[in-house]
Amino acid sequence: MKLLEQLRREIRLRHYSIRTEHAYSDWVVRYVHFHNLRHPKDMGAAEISAFLSHLATDANVAASTQNQALCALVFLYKNVLGRDPGDFQDVVRAKRPARMPVVLTVEETQRILSHMTGAAQLKAILMYGTGMRIIEVIRLRVKDVDFDNHVILVRDGKGEKDRYVPLPNVAVESLRGQIARTKLQHEEDLRDGYGTVYLPYALERKYPNTNKAFHWQYVFPSQVLSVDPRSGVRQRHHVYESVLQQAIRQAAAKAGIMKDVHSHTFRHSCATHMLASGSDIRTVQELLGHNDVRTTQIYTHVLHMGPQGVVSPADRISLTCDGSEVPRNNTIPRPLRSGIGNDSGLPCETPCVCPVAPPLPAVRDRTGVIVYAPPAPGRPRAAGAFRSLAAAVAALMALALRTWTAWRGGQA
Repeated sequence: MKLLEQLRREIRLRHYSIRTEHAYSDWVVRYVHFHNLRHPKDMGAAEISAFLSHLATDANVAASTQNQALCALVFLYKNVLGRDPGDFQDVVRAKRPARMPVVLTVEETQRILSHMTGAAQLKAILMYGTGMRIIEVIRLRVKDVDFDNHVILVRDGKGEKDRYVPLPNVAVESLRGQIARTKLQHEEDLRDGYGTVYLPYALERKYPNTNKAFHWQYVFPSQVLSVDPRSGVRQRHHVYESVLQQAIRQAAAKAGIMKDVHSHTFRHSCATHMLASGSDIRTVQELLGHNDVRTTQIYTHVLHMGPQGVVSPADRISLTCDGSEVPRNNTIPRPLRSGIGNDSGLPCETPCVCPVAPPLPAVRDRTGVIVYAPPAPGRPRAAGAFRSLAAAVAALMALALRTWTAWRGGQA
């Protein structure tokens, strides 16, 4: 038996996913080619270290990529060749940077979803509303949607763990329509002699014809039939994830979102918005399927920034119109309704304290067309709030005076 066939056999015995099988096979091939087609049984820890160091120094791969290659080679030596791969202390490891998740605001999320339609929009709503991963959404089966209890059962998630997530009310009718269309497609496949679907753990041998049952079908099936790489059966698989990823990128571009938006961004935004609304971190951990609460705590770091988090030191100072710094407790007089000064939005003719830096001029393209115009300066918030309070106090005093005068007139 060839080496790759032995590798695939060991992977399938442990019920690893088809993605893991492809990834491990690819790394073994690259490892053999790196050492000029030498057989792995003739190599050991030194060759493994050289290959992994090459990935970090020459190929400049990410730390997760190098770690995946290491796992593939360790699996090869331990489970296929039956050897101890040895010590890897001399390996040059790629540094794992501390990345912060990209999080959308509620308004940005709504803008992106509004530029999506059909099944793509429904899948994006499910990711944002439930915290599901993209692979969990596209692998969703009809039997795992419970409309009566408003929950979705996520099966075989990361680490082969099942969990429940809430079914968003906004997605109920769209999901019913999607399942109805899936049923029509399934009935057409049955008439054409197809209609089977992949079942895990050899259930089709244990329960014959179950692979033709509608409740086992994918909610989001592919538009074309494909051949299962393991069984060789021509059947309808779920939609490929790149279809949704491309739709999200296009919607983000149309919405004008200047962030690196991808499918996992909706999962990040779901967790952050739930924590911001007061949800318990343990609840969010169970919803996302995290093993360790420390993984979920990264979203609390995101909450510490922004409008409701840490205040920038630049927002604690004031600037005069010529750009020089003036303390907040400055008592420079400025006219309130004189028609001049910063209060009216006109150029300052007397010294005054501006709440923000002076606005930049409009941005024009080569033809002279304005592509960005800064908003007109308005009344400072502090001054506006003070005047509103003063007006309210004056109105109350006037009301009290009229009431007292009427009472005195009644007594006379």
